[in-house]
Amino acid sequence: MKWFVRADIDGFFGLALDNLVQLLVIVGLCVHVLGFSEQLIYQHILPGAAVSVLFGNLYYSYQAKRLAEATGRQDICALPYGINTVSLFAYILLVMLPAKLAAEANGAADPERIAWQAGLLACFGSGLIEFCGAFVVERLRKATPRAALLSTLSGIALTFIALGFLFRTYAHPVVGLVTLGVILLIYFGRLRFRGNIPGGLVAIILGVLLSWVIGLAPVGELPAESLGWYPPVPVTGDLWQAFTSGQALGYLSVIIPMGLFNVIGSLQNIESAEAAGDSYPTHTSLAVNGLGTLAASLFGSCFPTTIYIGHPGWKAMGARAGYSVLNGAFITVICLTGSLSYIAWAVPIDAGMAIILWIGIVIAAQAFQETPKSHAPAVVMGLLPGIAAWGAFMAKSGVRAADYGNAEMPAFSEAMLTRFASADVWIGGAFALEQGCIFTAMILAALTVAVIERKFIQAACWSGSASLLSASGLIHSYRWTPADTALSLTPAWEWAMAYALMALIFWSAKWLCIAGE
Repeated sequence: MKWFVRADIDGFFGLALDNLVQLLVIVGLCVHVLGFSEQLIYQHILPGAAVSVLFGNLYYSYQAKRLAEATGRQDICALPYGINTVSLFAYILLVMLPAKLAAEANGAADPERIAWQAGLLACFGSGLIEFCGAFVVERLRKATPRAALLSTLSGIALTFIALGFLFRTYAHPVVGLVTLGVILLIYFGRLRFRGNIPGGLVAIILGVLLSWVIGLAPVGELPAESLGWYPPVPVTGDLWQAFTSGQALGYLSVIIPMGLFNVIGSLQNIESAEAAGDSYPTHTSLAVNGLGTLAASLFGSCFPTTIYIGHPGWKAMGARAGYSVLNGAFITVICLTGSLSYIAWAVPIDAGMAIILWIGIVIAAQAFQETPKSHAPAVVMGLLPGIAAWGAFMAKSGVRAADYGNAEMPAFSEAMLTRFASADVWIGGAFALEQGCIFTAMILAALTVAVIERKFIQAACWSGSASLLSASGLIHSYRWTPADTALSLTPAWEWAMAYALMALIFWSAKWLCIAGE
């Protein structure tokens, strides 16, 4: 099999556009949500992302070439690989932003650096779980129902990704709805443009043109000093500082589930590739995926990488090994030269947000499509904590936008909690769910599956694990500060007791209950 074929160009456009949109989202959220400086973004975060993306793309293209040589076939397609969309949003909104707000509330000298270090720590933890999980992944799959894994992921995708970008779509409908129409035709309608022009490329170009026409672009001032050479620099000192600062425990409720999702999701994509005719070794493929994420954290990126969904699509397109090499080279060039700053200036997020919205919809829909019909209630149960966390985030963002949230005018206090409750908005429950929402979603969905299947001892075990997590402070533990609710490892005894009683009910069900119709 040749290193490059004509169809690799088509595959490159599709994969590179996907990765490019991820990078534009990273820049946009880091600037506008986290308030990061351009120096931190272009000299540390993006070079680190380049290392991880290049490493994985080169390996998976080499892996495809070796498989072709071993089988004597010429139709082997490399596994698609890039930055994990869901982890991107989860780590920015559930790890880095809370770290920054807590640092500001505590009067830290450099909240920006503390937030970045928290992201590095989360990325490193995810990479470690991905690498180690490569060797025990089958046990993980058997221990956790698919509904629990997929619905938890879907809760984040439905809210922080799909709903967030749907709001933006309707805020700028000329760009948002027109490009969404293109994406719906290509990805849901399964159509293609004449001449095999990639649908994602058409959507991006159309979105850019419309953005310039209606004034959404250019974004900010034309970069003056961003072009240059920004080689990857190890940030082991910052990573070690994050470890020794005690931040790790506070974010385990996000790091552990997201790491597990990345492992299981990558495994499912390897199985999807095998179904399409390309059988890759599971352990090696997953281990390299974990090493890519570890490399990202060691060189400054806070964002895990993953094996992408969609291998059968790239294979059907005719892509082989070369599209992966081209993608790695392209991402490396724009990340290490600062040229992404010019792309971000000319291409607003709105031009590519239909692709991200589509990703969120697909992930949310998958939870219902890939689980047994009888488990649908468990999927809905697993969605709810993510929706609650998003609602809490929106509430906090709203009061901060109204100039609350400072020492003179605190946004959150016991008095404010009472005022919310008087309006029949039990925001305290939303904040309790926000803390460790991913763990909570997984447990609620898993115990619901166990109850549906009448495996009451399993349901009791899942409830007992929730009780232990509450007692440790990893879920439902929060405290009021003048500006926000900050992560806390204070034992949440009220919830621990409730889950323990819940476990007792499940355990005694076989004696207290009889089967209904």
